[in-house]
Amino acid sequence: MLRLVSGLEGGRRVLLFGILAALSATSLGAADPPAFVRDLDLIYHREGGYALTMDRIAPAAEANGAAVLMLVSGGWVSRHAFLEPRVADQLPRVLARAVLNPTELLARGYTLFLVVHGAQPKFTIAEIHGQIGAAVRHVRHNAERYGIDPSRIGVMGGSAGGHLALLQGTRGLAEENSRVQAVVAYFPPTDFLNFGAEGVFVDDAIRRVEPDGGNPFEQALYLFDHDPEKLRMTRVTDERRLAQHYRDISPYYHVSADDPPTLLVHGDADERVPIQQSERILERFEAAGVVHRLYRKAGGGHGWEPTPEERAMVADWFDRHLAAVKR
Repeated sequence: MLRLVSGLEGGRRVLLFGILAALSATSLGAADPPAFVRDLDLIYHREGGYALTMDRIAPAAEANGAAVLMLVSGGWVSRHAFLEPRVADQLPRVLARAVLNPTELLARGYTLFLVVHGAQPKFTIAEIHGQIGAAVRHVRHNAERYGIDPSRIGVMGGSAGGHLALLQGTRGLAEENSRVQAVVAYFPPTDFLNFGAEGVFVDDAIRRVEPDGGNPFEQALYLFDHDPEKLRMTRVTDERRLAQHYRDISPYYHVSADDPPTLLVHGDADERVPIQQSERILERFEAAGVVHRLYRKAGGGHGWEPTPEERAMVADWFDRHLAAVKR
């Protein structure tokens, strides 16, 4: 494990699927984020010969004991390169204009875990969901080591990361210690079977907006049968099984009354993931009595630079729902 103490300089940062914009040091402004320490490449899960890792970024002082997992995911692709630079640790400042902005949460004392999951097409959404659950369990089981309260864990992400955050909120299992206590999801897909309109499959919707008519996320949706004896994988084509599979990986179909408080942030001009996706799951939250809010970003597309008010809104959500219980 490598630990770095912040040395803040310029840099450049890019994330896929509209989550983060390319940033340059000259555009970041003069304000520095709070002092922090960073632990690199903490292994949280091993799968199929791969070690999956996360980075921990914690306030140098006055941590509030709560943790937020920030899912590094765009198009269900995640790479360690997304967390650069790694030597002169500039990450919070480099992300200062990103949608998933860590500076306000750091300033309020949150310990952040930037989770790198297995990327599609090597891993499918179903497999990636299992990896996110493993990340939550790792943080909870190592709470004392990381200086956090295991009963105060939130998760957030944008686009594919927002989908995975919602899936964890609606499908996390208490008996496996993978439940989270608060969720923030930016412009998330929520229902792959009704994407943008009733009866529209996500593959059809994506192909309509891609310039080449393709779907770069197609293989993330696949379902495979595994034969451990013959060491073979066979792609499932049965329509009934696939329909159930798409429900299994859509947060919309898993909403229940015990889901954690959830903040949805979505632009009303998003063409890649229509705001209908957040509005759709909002109806399920309302029916189930789940604490929720949908913030509609007027004119917002698939990713934007958050305003100070929007950053404060997200931090306020976690403050409200991850607050320490007075004993």
